[in-house]
Amino acid sequence: MKLLRRRFLRLAAGATAAPLLPRLALALDYPDRPVRIVVGYPPGSSPDIAGRLMGQWLSDRLGQQFVVENKPGGGTNLSTEAVVRAAPDGYTLLLVATPNMISGLLHEHLDFSFVRDIAPVGYIAFTPFVMIVTPSFPANTVAEFIAYAKANPGKINMASNGTGNLTHISGELFKMMAGVDLFHVPYHGEPEALADLLAGRAQVMFDPIISCLGDVKAGKLRALAVTTPQRIASLPDVPTVSETVPGYAVTGGLGFGAPRGTPAEIIAKLNQAINAGVADAAVRARLVDLGDIPAPMSPGDYAKLIAGENEKWGKVIKFAGIKLE
Repeated sequence: MKLLRRRFLRLAAGATAAPLLPRLALALDYPDRPVRIVVGYPPGSSPDIAGRLMGQWLSDRLGQQFVVENKPGGGTNLSTEAVVRAAPDGYTLLLVATPNMISGLLHEHLDFSFVRDIAPVGYIAFTPFVMIVTPSFPANTVAEFIAYAKANPGKINMASNGTGNLTHISGELFKMMAGVDLFHVPYHGEPEALADLLAGRAQVMFDPIISCLGDVKAGKLRALAVTTPQRIASLPDVPTVSETVPGYAVTGGLGFGAPRGTPAEIIAKLNQAINAGVADAAVRARLVDLGDIPAPMSPGDYAKLIAGENEKWGKVIKFAGIKLE
């Protein structure tokens, strides 16, 4: 009887483990062909550079080519949809930036949902923003800026890279928390916005550090504050916005996502490789050169970050009444 019982238990254990064997084998063999990384930004942009940097690391680490495919347009919706429609097998990844995460808050009629249809895979880095003004602007601090804005409601032009862009809603968050009225001027991309700021036709912008750091250091623009919770090494003498407006914090971010339903074992393998890349000294140094703050995460922590960003920006978008077709 005891022998029969032991044999039954062994068979039962084998039956339980059997469904896991193909999935484990799949993860061990992955990848066995090239992997596509879809980037919703044009070649040469900061997200594109970071995506190619990590793609090269993953190629070297996992022994197959991770090839970047640029698919800009639709406020990153074209890139997200391409990945949502792809097979959930680990061979199509999305380079995720904050606009991908919050697109559902801005667009009412999408045929997909980032939060529902994209599985978080791994995080790369946070991207600080800088509150910049023209050198001639009559304020040297955030407190002075707020005082001037309250004395001149609606007369300060706030540039952005486009309606609903993070450069826009960062300013809307500032307006909401500081109680000021700034006139939003959306441009068709960053070069145009910065050009008008440098020319004095716009007076303030909340811009990614990688885009404006050179002009700040050259004295062409003045950094009033950084938007991160703490001061940053790239601009150590520049205060944070939160030192004047408590609780204000904005960081962009970059990570990887995959179609919902991608096997957990493949996501875990990718996450391990991505985290190793972010920890690598050479990769970290290049990310820092881009103005980013490396920040490896588990898929679970990344999911929490996405939920938090949607909650935060949902309030701001409702406050500002922003809706895009």
